[in-house]
Amino acid sequence: MVDSTKSSRDQLSRDYQGDQPESVPHSIHDNEKSTSSAATEGHDGLQDGMLLRDLPKRTTFYDPVAERQMSQTDAKLFYQRSKLETHTSAVSLRDQNSQIEGTANASVSRTLTEYGADTPTVDRDDGMTISLLTIFDTEPHVTIELSVISKNIQKILDIRRKYIALSSQGPNDNPRDEQNWEIYPPPPEPAWSETNAGPADFPGVSSSAEATKAKRSSPSHRRKPGFDVGEDFHMDDLLPLPAEDSMTFRLDESGVYQVSCRGEETLPAVQVPTIRQFYMDLDNILTISSDGPSKSFAFRRLQYLEAKFNLYVLLNEYQETADSKKVPHRDFYNVRKVDTHVHHSACMNQKHLLRFIKSKMKKHPNEVVLFRDGKYLTLAEVFSSIKLTAYDLSIDTLDMHAHTDSFHRFDKFNLKYNPIGESRLRTIFLKTDNFIHGRYLAEITKEVISDLESSKYQMVEWRISIYGKSIDEWDKLASWVVDNKLFSHNVRWLIQIPRLYDVYKASSLMNTFEQIVKNIFQPLFEVTKDPSSHPKLHVFLQRVIGFDSVDDESKVERRLFKKFPVPKDWDSKQNPPYSYWIYYLFANMSSLNFWRKRRGFNTLVLRPHCGEAGDSEHLAVALLCCHSISHGLLLRKVPLLQYAFYLEQVGIAMSPLSNNALFLAYERNPFHQYFKRGLNVSLSTDDPLQFAFTKEPLIEEYAVAAQIYKLSPVDMCELAKNSVKQSGYEASIKRMWLGPDFDKPGRKGNMMVKTNVPDRREEFRYHTLLQERDV
Repeated sequence: MVDSTKSSRDQLSRDYQGDQPESVPHSIHDNEKSTSSAATEGHDGLQDGMLLRDLPKRTTFYDPVAERQMSQTDAKLFYQRSKLETHTSAVSLRDQNSQIEGTANASVSRTLTEYGADTPTVDRDDGMTISLLTIFDTEPHVTIELSVISKNIQKILDIRRKYIALSSQGPNDNPRDEQNWEIYPPPPEPAWSETNAGPADFPGVSSSAEATKAKRSSPSHRRKPGFDVGEDFHMDDLLPLPAEDSMTFRLDESGVYQVSCRGEETLPAVQVPTIRQFYMDLDNILTISSDGPSKSFAFRRLQYLEAKFNLYVLLNEYQETADSKKVPHRDFYNVRKVDTHVHHSACMNQKHLLRFIKSKMKKHPNEVVLFRDGKYLTLAEVFSSIKLTAYDLSIDTLDMHAHTDSFHRFDKFNLKYNPIGESRLRTIFLKTDNFIHGRYLAEITKEVISDLESSKYQMVEWRISIYGKSIDEWDKLASWVVDNKLFSHNVRWLIQIPRLYDVYKASSLMNTFEQIVKNIFQPLFEVTKDPSSHPKLHVFLQRVIGFDSVDDESKVERRLFKKFPVPKDWDSKQNPPYSYWIYYLFANMSSLNFWRKRRGFNTLVLRPHCGEAGDSEHLAVALLCCHSISHGLLLRKVPLLQYAFYLEQVGIAMSPLSNNALFLAYERNPFHQYFKRGLNVSLSTDDPLQFAFTKEPLIEEYAVAAQIYKLSPVDMCELAKNSVKQSGYEASIKRMWLGPDFDKPGRKGNMMVKTNVPDRREEFRYHTLLQERDV
């Protein structure tokens, strides 16, 4: 019956097709359609209304048919993995795994051999290895595409590792991380003895405490944390300074300082990549990051990582809480946390600054604080000129908080640094180089340091500016820090370089970009060669971590040149692009680090603002040659770069409250997504003066994130641990905060009695990362 019905249907179909008349064009429109049909004959993928140019072409890197079959491939992946994982018995699982691998390798080994590709594998949590050929597909075009994607990603990672190694920014490149590095003033002694504090579940605590105590020498000056800030620092304790070195330095024709041995000035001691090589490597990264199949692969892997973390939390949330309850004397409030991105001029909150200004107005109204228009002005005269008294001042009068009027208006945000909108008040209270030599800023800085030391568990890495306008900026800044004794165990410094060449050029402060390079780096090479030439700068640099590059990233970067000129020839009024600034910071820092490392001085790292707004090229530049970045919001739009940041665990200091006021609403911030996927993120405050309301802005940042994103105590402790590992503190300090083996991965490097992060969380993060790197 079925066969007869089918035969009848086939006969009707043939009869119907036979009765159809031949297609004859009856109009111009029909004629065009027939012409178009003839032109596209043989292209089955062409749909109505599509042009021939719209048809996806098959290349070595892209196959439209394979992409349409991607969902089927993923289904096969899920099925095959679940099929393997259902067998819990070790013997049966091993037998089945070998059987599957043997079948898969037999079917496609010839294909891989033809293309010269190695068989990729994935290490499972239980120690077994599964061939990726059984996971993805055994069809040649899919296997080859995955092989190409894998090689492209590895190429990006290899380029980055080359640049990081060359510039001495790696984890073991800094002499300050060595065991014999002396920190002056020394850190305070632990407030409680760990000898009998840890239960049997946490071995090794007492031995690490004793080792730390044994290494520390007894200082001649001690003070109680939070009191008499700077009184434990004496310049004489650091004398005599190291002697002059025999190596020499010079600025070459390309705008890069070259270090060489005496008598071999033409042979640089370190081969810094030329700007041409830099842009070629950058172009390689950008090309790979925009490749369609690679983007799809990275996007799916990131989705998988996020889903895997969600599943982990569902299965382990209560056990993590139980593990945390076993730890004595540790919770979120007393684990160390570092504010990895905060600007020094905005390190206090508005209430603190208001109290300080009122105090100075009441106690020292007749102090001369400003020289302007040929006149010396007292503090009372300055406020009289703006028609205000101490009684009139309030938070609203100061008007320094970034409200809704600053969203996407970076120009308005910069004006918020001026109290009451008056630049002269900013000069008096928030500048290091003014008529009173920055004394007011030093005093309020000591008050902030006192609060930090009293809290004990909060540290900061303050950004302070070197503009590159004059050659003596470094000496002035170092003198301000040393003379005011702004040294604290809770504080380290980064030097931020504002990208303001166009402003200096317009005001005739300089003629070429080379002058900025000289003003920034020449004093650093001089003090490295002979510390006695800039003694205060030598001492200050011991507390400096690295460089930051700051400005409004959303500014349009116009490409005026097919080939960028070298700095001595850059005399245009146009500001150089972001990549140009970063290259010359990186190139000169590479030479400087080589020399400083050879002399046993601490090296510097590059940690710029990046990815807050503007072009995604900035992120590729940072991935190429930077130690870590601040913000990184635009990574959400470039999945391949985000995946590369994950694989390399590049640090990202994120500030959701700052972004909420300037560029991105809080609920759209990708911070929580990055965290779940396993990127190396930490929380920071950016500008407490503009964004914070409380005395502890870092705790405020954590509190808001915990409420909005529903972070668990373990999540917050993990973020705190990330901030310590990202920071530029000495390795001996990190050992005291995180444990003696903090630099080891997974469970081996985690001491829960110090970090309050369960071992199972660390193991999950580590094994997930290993699996992704193996893919």
